[in-house]
Amino acid sequence: MAKEKKKKTPIPFRLNFMFFLIFILFSSLIIRLGIVQIVYGDDYLREVDRTENDVANTPVPRGKMYDRNLNPVVDNEPLNAITYTKYPNTKTADMVKTAEILATLIEMDTKKVRDPDIKDFWILKNPEKAEALITKAERKKVVEKKLEQKDLYKLQLERVTEDNLKEFTKDELEVIAIFREFNSGYALTPSIVKNKDVSTNEFARVSEHLDELPGVDVTTDWDRTYKYGETLRSVLGKVSSSEEGLPSENIDYYLARDYTRNDRVGKSYIEKQYEDVLRGQKTRVENVLSKGEVIKTNTLTEGQSGKDLVLTIDMELQQTVEDIIERELRRTKARGNTYLLDRAFVVLMDPNTGEVLTMAGRQYGRNSKTGLTEMNDFALGNITTSYTVGSSVKGATVYTGFQTGAISPGSAFFDRKLQLAGASKGSYSDLGYVTDVSALKKSSNVYMFMTAIKIAGGHYIPHRPLGINREAYSIMRNHFAQFGLGVRTGIDLPNESVGFKGVDMSTDGLLLDLAIGQYDTYTPMQLAQYASTIANGGKRLEPHMVKEIRNPSNEHKELGSVFKSMSPKVLNDLGGQDIWIHRVQEGFRQVAQEPGGTAYKYFGGKSYRAAAKTGTAEAFYDGPRRNQYSKPVDTINLTLAGYAPHNNPEVAFSVVVPWVYQGKPSDDINKRIGRDVMDAYFKLKEKRLKGESDKDKEIENTP
Repeated sequence: MAKEKKKKTPIPFRLNFMFFLIFILFSSLIIRLGIVQIVYGDDYLREVDRTENDVANTPVPRGKMYDRNLNPVVDNEPLNAITYTKYPNTKTADMVKTAEILATLIEMDTKKVRDPDIKDFWILKNPEKAEALITKAERKKVVEKKLEQKDLYKLQLERVTEDNLKEFTKDELEVIAIFREFNSGYALTPSIVKNKDVSTNEFARVSEHLDELPGVDVTTDWDRTYKYGETLRSVLGKVSSSEEGLPSENIDYYLARDYTRNDRVGKSYIEKQYEDVLRGQKTRVENVLSKGEVIKTNTLTEGQSGKDLVLTIDMELQQTVEDIIERELRRTKARGNTYLLDRAFVVLMDPNTGEVLTMAGRQYGRNSKTGLTEMNDFALGNITTSYTVGSSVKGATVYTGFQTGAISPGSAFFDRKLQLAGASKGSYSDLGYVTDVSALKKSSNVYMFMTAIKIAGGHYIPHRPLGINREAYSIMRNHFAQFGLGVRTGIDLPNESVGFKGVDMSTDGLLLDLAIGQYDTYTPMQLAQYASTIANGGKRLEPHMVKEIRNPSNEHKELGSVFKSMSPKVLNDLGGQDIWIHRVQEGFRQVAQEPGGTAYKYFGGKSYRAAAKTGTAEAFYDGPRRNQYSKPVDTINLTLAGYAPHNNPEVAFSVVVPWVYQGKPSDDINKRIGRDVMDAYFKLKEKRLKGESDKDKEIENTP
């Protein structure tokens, strides 16, 4: 039987076509690989080995502050510090490992570790348990885009229990504290891990193990120190910590000026006002990266410490004045009927330059820890709080009368109580005929009332309305502003108050109150600028706290060269006739040096020949205990403004003591403080002159 031929199975055309396509695709792939390997191989190899340059800035110490006698006031205390720099390709697991090694070398404070930090770390250390905290349904929602991946992480954090948190030992909490600091930094910018209480042994141990601690380094940091303790601290200001970094409300402002987020900056007052000067020039470092790793570091520019400030303040005098204020506050408090008295202020300034020599304020407060009453620094109150100051402003009223033509030098009025429509107003007693000078000497209210009435175009007829022009309020306030009353003084500190202007102009009597300093409120600094303007013959000088800016010095105990000296700045000139200011000055002189003057008892016979004006204002209490009373409490403010010597002024002063007592009993705390402060100023001046003279004699006698 013949064999049957095998039946051939035909290959479908479609299968052949598919094989052909696969062949074409493989051929294309081989050709493409060949092109990559042969034609572009070197280019891609260079791309793999390509380096990137990233520039980082390293902070430098802030500038220091000195007083006018070049005594250190604010300094930098060097601190051992451990830092961490996060590099772009650093893995979280590697950061944890580094933190674990570092924790064996240093002791880390765990007080800043919070539950969210521990939960984060628990999830990192327990990935499988953390995964189990999320349901399949929740994962499905991510696929369906009803949830985001970050939402799952939030759910994990919420589901980590208190028992989970308790799993960590004290040593592990230290690791978490370190890891927390690692994470708080920014790429390629060193951040502080620890700079408080880094012992010499810790510093040495970390230094020895740097090879095992990628990103970790040891360096020297700094901390602000205050050589005079709490004296003037509120004015000197504060600096943010490395943890705080840039203030969130101004972060865009600082970032635009080449700051990094964890930079330390001035937060308030002098530290903030002179931030651009104090911050210094950072070290600019170029990090050369390859494959995300730093392979080289180049210093582009060396850093330079911030410039130093020489303040106008005399710290020895400042402390003496604070002691005087504190002593007199305690003395007056002990007399009784002074339950609202809690503060007093003194400003001393050079009327020829505007330099603030002393800016002192003391305030009673309660210690939050002990509950005991204590005396605290309140120097800031000289520019941030305002009060009715009473008759101290009468020099401005008299001068305004001259400027407006309401009175002229030698004009006289008969001082007896005015009988207004519905009220009577007068001086503390009927003084008879008084002139512009004797009205200041005796502190006549009636003279100021009559001057204000004439300024306002009114007429005094007993028991009749005065018929005054309401524009007189603006006229008087504008003239007062030429002395610095009711306007910003221009001092080089932020947050200066302008005081408060009374808004009710409906009654005649309120204009009269304005004329004797019992309507608008003024700051102690404004009162000092007013006294300075009278002292120097009519020039309103801008007060300033900084005398010089100095370049940083390489020698720790030496100051650098002068970068800038602050020149006197005249804000305005009263611009009147010389006789006008001379009449006001003579009135001030008689107040302090002539019998019958309201301050003669305290300044009469003093060798420094002061000129002054006292003030007593009937006021309303508006202090921290105001909410304890159903209605405003009547009280008395006591003030004093002046200068010395009267014929060649070198120091102008203001004293403000608000809410001294209630009712009739009086106290002269303002005059005692003023006298004792002037005594201290000239005694200190004499001591220093004698010291310089003795030094000169020693030099002369040296062989």
